[in-house]
Amino acid sequence: MRPQILVVDDDEKIISLLRRSLAFEGYEVMTANNGLEGLKQMMVSDPDLLVLDVMMPQVDGWEVCHRVREGGSEVPILMLTAKDDIQDRVKGLDAGADDYLVKPFALEELLARVRALLRRKAAKLDKQSNLLVFEDLSLDLDSREAMRKDRRIDLTAKEFDLLHLFMQNPRRVLTRDSIMDKIWGFDYSGESNVLEVYIAMLRQKTEVCNEKRLIQTVRGTGYVLRGEN
Repeated sequence: MRPQILVVDDDEKIISLLRRSLAFEGYEVMTANNGLEGLKQMMVSDPDLLVLDVMMPQVDGWEVCHRVREGGSEVPILMLTAKDDIQDRVKGLDAGADDYLVKPFALEELLARVRALLRRKAAKLDKQSNLLVFEDLSLDLDSREAMRKDRRIDLTAKEFDLLHLFMQNPRRVLTRDSIMDKIWGFDYSGESNVLEVYIAMLRQKTEVCNEKRLIQTVRGTGYVLRGEN
């Protein structure tokens, strides 16, 4: 899917220029002529980037930026302004903007900043995709590090693989045979109670200081990652 960009500006010439230029670069472009309309657009869509003018009637860009962040959105925001004062830049960044470009601007620079912000967002999403989270338990696939709240959990290679399997399948009952096949292989010929031993070790490491049990036993079937009832 093409990245979607919302441009909010009360200057029709800017709107027209950016609509054509961004569309030519392959982006899907939405526009709004004032801050209030921009906020309404944000409520019904989820753009990949917001290009936001500062000086607008009804609701200015600073207020739009503040409300967007207050609503929990992490959309990258590039603010446009005719003011080059340091205080105005600081005000925009404090409101939650990611970048700031002064009018009149070179189109090439704006397009470069758009690409940079979209790359930054993509990198962040990619990083998040390598972090599995269930309640207060997290597993970082890049660093192979597990955390329970702010407590680091040291895992052996097999413990990590076992916890990874559970984190990939939260609230799904995994049979003993399926776990053995995925973690130890179908031709495993070692101790018959190896899974029970590793489950006990995982519980010992993930359940300290009165932390609730997350890896539950399903009698006669296997195990499941879920909170206690």
